[in-house]
This record gives sequence, structure tokens and C-alpha cells, in this order.
Amino acid sequence: MSSNIKGAGTFQPLRHRSGTLRDRLHGYTKQTLGAGGSLNDAVALPQGESCAGWVAVHAIDFYNDVSTIWAVMSEDPYLDSFRPGEGFPSGVEYRWSEGSGRDATTVSVSAPVYIEKVLQWIADQINDETKFPDDDDEAEALRVFQTPQFAALCGQIFRRLFRVYGIIYSSFFGTLEALQMAPHLNTCFKHFMFFCTEFGLLPEREMEPLEVLVKPIRKQYHLSKGK
Repeated sequence: MSSNIKGAGTFQPLRHRSGTLRDRLHGYTKQTLGAGGSLNDAVALPQGESCAGWVAVHAIDFYNDVSTIWAVMSEDPYLDSFRPGEGFPSGVEYRWSEGSGRDATTVSVSAPVYIEKVLQWIADQINDETKFPDDDDEAEALRVFQTPQFAALCGQIFRRLFRVYGIIYSSFFGTLEALQMAPHLNTCFKHFMFFCTEFGLLPEREMEPLEVLVKPIRKQYHLSKGK
């Protein structure tokens, strides 16, 4: 199994090219949080901007958060102790889908292998310029971001990122706590959940395995919004 997860720590944060739509939208969040703004302000759609573009940029930024957290601990020998089907939140097993259409099959893998497959798959989507354009033509980028196909892709990305968080909290929180990374993990997950709640990106059934963590965050989101 170690050969399956070897190199899991090699994921590199993905960047937004300077001067592009993605870079400009990314700057809103950076400025808001950098100025001490609230998470509610940070996730809110900036006036006059595209909701689809806003979600696209955050899919990349949240991927960066998760891949950076995973890279910190991905060389831990403890990962080799998990067998297929092990390491997932209580009561669930996330299986990996191979292929597409009629040729699609689901494969039982361990939680660490699942995380690596998710992160590699997301990186492949983001690095595909036909799916995540990052050029100077904002109109073309928005055209892609506003298609139903892109909405479906982003939905899948956010669901899979949530599952990665679920695995990390269920099986690897103690490791991150020992590395003094728990506060960073909690901050990243809270930001992620505020954004997903703001735009309704996660089905209720998807969140059930982490309800004990999700419920207080969503409650804080709604209270701070005055809802």
C-alpha cells in the first residue's frame, strides 16, 4: 500500500496568474481576511461579480488549503496501517470511482489512498484550461464558469473536499494536533463550511457523518448573518 500513497506530500498549491479574473476574485478574500474582516464578509459575493467565478476561485483556494494540510502529514508511516475500507468517518466508506459512463466502476481503497486520489483528481481538473480557464479573456472564462457542466464539476469538487476533511478529522486529527496544526485545520474547515453554507454547495446527506462538527459552525454562520 505504501506505493499507492507514495508522493502524497508532493501536491503543490495552485496559483492564479496575475492580472486574470481568477487572480482578481482571489484578491477580495485575501484583502478581507487580511484587514481583519469576518468570515461572513470573506465568503460573500462581491458586488458586481459573477457567482460562478466566485465559486470557481474558491474551489481552487480550498483545494490549496486541504492539500497543504495533507502534505504536512502524508509521509507519516501510520498511513500504511490502513487497509481498503478503513479510516473513514463512522458509518461510511467513500469509494473511488474509476472510468465514466457505462465503464465506471467503484473501487474500495483506504482513507489515505482516497485522499490522494481526490487531490490528484482535483488538481487535474484545475490544471485543465478548458475547465478552469486562467487567461486574460474574462468573457471567455465567465462563459466556461457559467455552464451547467462547470456547476456539476464544482459540486463534485466541493463534495470530495468535504469528504477529505471528514477523513482527516476522523482518523488524523490527533496527528495534526501533535504537529500543532489543529488550529489551522479548524480555521480552514470553518472557512470552507461558511462558504458552502453561503452558496448551498453541500447536500444535507453529505454532511451527516460530520454533523457534530458541522452543526455548531453552521449555527455560528446563521447567527452572525442574523438569520
